Amino acid sequence: MVIDAVRILLFPSLMAFAASSDLLTMTISNRVSLLLAAGFCGLALATGMDASEIGFHALAGIAVLLIGFVFYTRGWIGGGDAKLAAATALWFGFDHLYDFVLFASVLGGALTLLILKFREYPLPPLFGRFEWLERLHRKDTGVPYGIALAVAALLIYPYTIWMTAAGI
Repeated sequence: MVIDAVRILLFPSLMAFAASSDLLTMTISNRVSLLLAAGFCGLALATGMDASEIGFHALAGIAVLLIGFVFYTRGWIGGGDAKLAAATALWFGFDHLYDFVLFASVLGGALTLLILKFREYPLPPLFGRFEWLERLHRKDTGVPYGIALAVAALLIYPYTIWMTAAGI
């Protein structure tokens, strides 16, 4: 019962927090990625996932972290985005990694285009009161890609072993 509650609530809650945090502050706390990793480890052990499967999930996370690090060094994504993507890959393993990357890429591209279009128009004075909207509107700031990562993850999550094992 408690394990099912963790399966249903932990991952989606942390993803929603990461997306909202990235939107409002343009940062994703390291704590989110660490909580995701710790949550995976705890849930994997509590559900009896075998060591080889845990290893493959870890390998997926490490692969995404290394690729994310390259993207970060080139300035294509933020460090929080790279860590969030890696922590998400840890939960998905290779079984759902392709779908996650595909969804995140498409959603990230759409998000980027929407924000670039948003930045073409003057920010209405009514919205100028909101610091996060002003930041998002500035052309010298990046794109809160954590939103795309989180939405992609939430679209994939219902099809993972975590939700199917909970009977959902």
